[in-house]
Amino acid sequence: MDFGSSDSWGEAIYFWIIPVVLGDAIFPPIPSEMVVITGGALSADGRANIFLVLALAAIASWTGDIVVFQLFRRRLSHVLDRWKWGRRVHQGIHVALAKAGRSSTYGAIIGARFIPGGRLATSAAAGIANVSVRGFSLCAGLGAVLWACWLVGLGYFTGSATKLPFWASSLIGVALGLVVGAVVGIVVTRRRGNRSPVDEPGPLG
Repeated sequence: MDFGSSDSWGEAIYFWIIPVVLGDAIFPPIPSEMVVITGGALSADGRANIFLVLALAAIASWTGDIVVFQLFRRRLSHVLDRWKWGRRVHQGIHVALAKAGRSSTYGAIIGARFIPGGRLATSAAAGIANVSVRGFSLCAGLGAVLWACWLVGLGYFTGSATKLPFWASSLIGVALGLVVGAVVGIVVTRRRGNRSPVDEPGPLG
């Protein structure tokens, strides 16, 4: 694959979106935002179908949220502790919960995904709080659609406005997204506590 070729990325982007966005549900450092924004930039360049990129990103986001929600709702998160990588992921979940706060309200389920680690934190917190499956599914679905529209739109806008190569438009879109996410994160975290609501037995180290 030629990483500088829009043709190569246009053919592969559909296959990258689902695993990367799903993985980001449990391990936030995975760059799902960059992949989705790149899909938007490629759409502006005529190398990808914007509606397919949107659909794949939203479906993968919703599926990942449901997995995390069910994991904590059924108190199965201790399964992660069987492996070293799982313990690291589990510890990362606690960190995300501590940073994003303890809210499991429907508004937070929809909106907190726009801040770093917020998607993981609210899905886990909703599972711990036994939020109804139907309510969480609907809010996570709406949030996934809004999240996908925001990121794909960001990539499409920067690609259309700058007329730069898709990779440059993607980097600009990611930078804008990080700035917006940081501002939202500062506002949100100032209003929340910093203690993780998870109270589970067993070591994480």
